[in-house]
Amino acid sequence: MRPPTPLQRVSPVPFPERYNLPGRPDDPSPVVQDAYRQSQFLLGRDLDLFGRLMNLQLRIVADSHHSRYRTHPYAALMGLWSRAFLYLADACTLVTRGGYASCLPLARAACECIAAQDQLRREEMDQFLDWAASTPRTNESHKALEVEMGHYFAGGALASDERLRSVYRPASDLGRPNFGATLLQVGPESNNRRLALTFADRAFHLGWAELVLGWLLALAERQLATALAAEDIFALTDDVRAAYGTLAKEVDAALGRSDRCRIDEIEDEGYKRYLVHNFRRTGGSAPKRVLL
Repeated sequence: MRPPTPLQRVSPVPFPERYNLPGRPDDPSPVVQDAYRQSQFLLGRDLDLFGRLMNLQLRIVADSHHSRYRTHPYAALMGLWSRAFLYLADACTLVTRGGYASCLPLARAACECIAAQDQLRREEMDQFLDWAASTPRTNESHKALEVEMGHYFAGGALASDERLRSVYRPASDLGRPNFGATLLQVGPESNNRRLALTFADRAFHLGWAELVLGWLLALAERQLATALAAEDIFALTDDVRAAYGTLAKEVDAALGRSDRCRIDEIEDEGYKRYLVHNFRRTGGSAPKRVLL
């Protein structure tokens, strides 16, 4: 049985012409200014790579702007893509300002939006078309425009994509009020002799910055891969595919650095746990492992 055809037309989608990396913060706080300077100095290559990944996304959006691409499947993916793009952009700004804790829910939300695009495209677009065929509509009893929530969660895509899963699980657990996650964020210098907590600290931390920016690189690459797989929905040129191939290799190289802070999911005495590698405040500090 074919899904109903939604009656609304899909209007042109405005989009920025270019993504620019975060500039110097307006916040005069010395720790925020230092976080920005350290990010530029120590993570400049990662930031440059992230900017190129984001701008290649905008190139696909621009190429697909013509009216012949504005179908309802296009609207389904474009809406989620827009959300993921903003989550990644805002998280990058926070990284350069020492706001690492605030990046965790953004990374998790970006994972879910990217996975939803993939799962809708592959097998569940009918769910969106069914939803769009009945909403928005006028609700007379409340004198309101009624927009059904249209609950959707792409658990299958999150589980099957190794790179998405490697971000989603730790970002979710670290973003919740778990005790170990809290200590790692607000007391990263704590040990078995003392709890060294801070409050609303934005001081630069190389381990957190590398970890979160690595997640953003991974998610920007996955967003591009998801868009490129939707060749029946978006305009995709050979030049764009070649550019993606080059960037994907650079992402693999950046994430594969042996000295990079990263989180591996391991099994320890029958339990799933996280092992954090190369966790350190500065480049000159001794790297350590943390088992969560």
